[in-house]
Amino acid sequence: MKFNTKTIHAGVHADEATGAVMTPIYQTSTYKQTAPGEHKGFEYSRTQNPTRAQLEASIAALENAKFGLCFASGMAAIDAVAKLLKPGEEIVATNDLYGGTYRIFTKIFEPLGIRTRFVDMADLDETRSAINRNTRLLWTETPTNPLMKIIDIEACSAIAKENGLLLCVDNTFASPYLQQPMSQGADIVMHSVTKYINGHSDVVMGALALNDPELNERLAFIQNSCGAVPGPQDSFLTLRGIKTLHLRMQRHSENGRVIAEYLKAHPKVDKVYWPGFEDHPNHEVAKRQMKDFGGMISFTLKGDRMEDSVKLISSTKLFTLAESLGGVESLCGHPASMTHASIPKEERMKAGLSDSLIRLSVGIEDAEDLIADLEQAIG
Repeated sequence: MKFNTKTIHAGVHADEATGAVMTPIYQTSTYKQTAPGEHKGFEYSRTQNPTRAQLEASIAALENAKFGLCFASGMAAIDAVAKLLKPGEEIVATNDLYGGTYRIFTKIFEPLGIRTRFVDMADLDETRSAINRNTRLLWTETPTNPLMKIIDIEACSAIAKENGLLLCVDNTFASPYLQQPMSQGADIVMHSVTKYINGHSDVVMGALALNDPELNERLAFIQNSCGAVPGPQDSFLTLRGIKTLHLRMQRHSENGRVIAEYLKAHPKVDKVYWPGFEDHPNHEVAKRQMKDFGGMISFTLKGDRMEDSVKLISSTKLFTLAESLGGVESLCGHPASMTHASIPKEERMKAGLSDSLIRLSVGIEDAEDLIADLEQAIG
């Protein structure tokens, strides 16, 4: 089944009780049993819910995976993966990553004895050098947040297999439409479903996709035991959002290209971070492992002054100044004070994230209107 057809049909089916084409919202906490332990596959909605089950099947299909697990947020999904490790074991993670991921690894799991080493995972030699006998997990984002580095998933998979490690890829910025890490050797794919998969800025949710039955059993046990699961209403909204994922991602990518080229040609703009440019250091990797280059762009202004960046993002009219990304509407943000504020400044600077960096999530509006908005804001 082709991807565009999967978004409409894969993992979902008409309701057996009524024939409803759209998956119903099973707004129930518990289910009738005919005898103790005898039921129709559902017993308590923290453990299983029919609406969530169809969503999990749909996400697994989109990622070419056998199993899908949904969580109350992207952070809950990350938390579940980190709980696979024991005290004394270590994670090697990319140093350009979402601030919340950095925070949970350093502030929650490091005090529990699970250390994370942050490296530039676009540099495979640096990645190898960070691995030691305690390493159990490679954690990467690609494209990275917010510098849009592209990390070679197949190469990282080879490194993981050489060392007996799990490879988890945060695929949030690409979505399954642009990139499918399972097909390139990832063991686990993570999504903040809040972003492109749902696509309408009305749900907070996370997901994992994977193939290994034993690993799925371990993660499902964590999901059920810790209870960070999404409700049926959010599952329904996400199932609805998935049906237009392919159409939205096509427009995000088209608009992203137009905006990136506009910014690159602007006399007041300094650096533009977007993997579709031929001079992007990881462009060839992006061409190989992505279908297109997406709608996420970061840039700096000439002079590299934080006050100029803050003035710009406070002056836009169509680009809404807000946290998050991946919705149909365009958003802009200041990573150093918003999404990445939990990363110490010295660590941000070491990774190349300056205080003046602006991040755009280019929506599906008319590209000419978006350019006009940036033009008046840049001045």
